Amino acid sequence: MTFDAALRLTEILLALAFIQQSLEHLRAPRGEQLLFLVRIALCLAVIAGIGAPWPLLGLALLSLFVLQRFQGPYNGGSDRMGLLALWCVTLAHVLPPGKARELAFGYLGAQLVLSYLIAGWVKLRNPQWRNGQALRQVFAFSTYPVSESLRGWAARPNILLAASWAVILFELFFPLALVSAPTLMAGLALAAAFHFANACLFGLNRFFWTWIAVYPAIIWLQDRLF
Repeated sequence: MTFDAALRLTEILLALAFIQQSLEHLRAPRGEQLLFLVRIALCLAVIAGIGAPWPLLGLALLSLFVLQRFQGPYNGGSDRMGLLALWCVTLAHVLPPGKARELAFGYLGAQLVLSYLIAGWVKLRNPQWRNGQALRQVFAFSTYPVSESLRGWAARPNILLAASWAVILFELFFPLALVSAPTLMAGLALAAAFHFANACLFGLNRFFWTWIAVYPAIIWLQDRLF
């Protein structure tokens, strides 16, 4: 995948992810509603390729107002990744042509790899993840919209133990997917399935769309490095 193609695909997918998030705020108080209506309009301009890179710059500036409004990235990791992607993509547009733009975009791909590796390392050091208790508590006690039938999985410790270690090992070894294009495609497919399952089971839909939006960056980075 070429740099321009990967960058364009990333900004389109990111704009779609932002639209999906912004729709949640259309029933909010008027000031907050206006903030996200502007965000949707800028995202539509990005998707249409109108006035580039000004809509991206507008989104980057607007992100500062969103951070101020909610006193930080209010939805945790998905918002942080979305902000990182937005600023990296914006810099990849406005920096002088050449290495600077590639570094900005490549940094986004590298951070995606680290997001899996660090998550796996944190889980590995947590005894509740190593013995399956963390997943058991998620199914048994969490406020996520898990159905009653799915809560029954909390009574299956062996399955949850295996699932815990499957997640840990996948996240820890994800960087090895970079060794070739086919292994990277397989790794990203598995990662997408993981995020999709989390969206369906626990309502973590923002993670699915935000992480998917960053995948073109790592595909380009793998091709660039190897």
